[in-house]
Amino acid sequence: METFDVFKVSYCIFALIMKEKIILKSADMFLTLGFKSVTMDDIANALGISKKTIYQHFDNKTKLVESTTMHVFETISHGIDCICALEKNPIEELYDIKRFVLEHLKDEKSSPQYQLQKYYPKIYNTLKQKQFEVMHECVNDNLNRGIAQGLFRDTINVEFITRIYFNSMVAIKDKDLFPLKIFSMNMLMENYLEYHLRGICTDKGIDVLHKITTKNQS
Repeated sequence: METFDVFKVSYCIFALIMKEKIILKSADMFLTLGFKSVTMDDIANALGISKKTIYQHFDNKTKLVESTTMHVFETISHGIDCICALEKNPIEELYDIKRFVLEHLKDEKSSPQYQLQKYYPKIYNTLKQKQFEVMHECVNDNLNRGIAQGLFRDTINVEFITRIYFNSMVAIKDKDLFPLKIFSMNMLMENYLEYHLRGICTDKGIDVLHKITTKNQS
């Protein structure tokens, strides 16, 4: 009985490790090549396992996409929480978050959000709601700290700006509006951040923004 329990525990640990490997490799491939183009065979070949092994953990590709998407979301959300916990200058904080997100989404070269919305709308809608909840808290806090520090105008409507910020971040990822052949995601986010900040900054905030943008260009 004791030997059986050890075997059972070892099997469960191995299964969890394998499931994590599948999710991590899938995330890398989906973000690099796109949700549509990557097949279960591609993932199995990249991992050096059979497709059957993947199906032991995920019933179908949709389930794998869902698990992978939520894993990436949790990873990015945790990273954003860590950046916010540092309580840096609110303007600098936004640029740090931008860099972190682009790094983990591989500059969004495969248009992951756009593909998710097109091919997996239910997963996209669930993710969008979760993203809003996280970003709402983060941006709301960022704006209030910026006002308190004299960087943002105290006349802005914090709730309005928070929601406009989120919706604009979603909109710039629309590849019909901003095709990647013309606009890189880094350029879009860089330009939108400056656009957002110039609309809410005080003179003091503009000075800080100028120093950051000048540094980024050098």
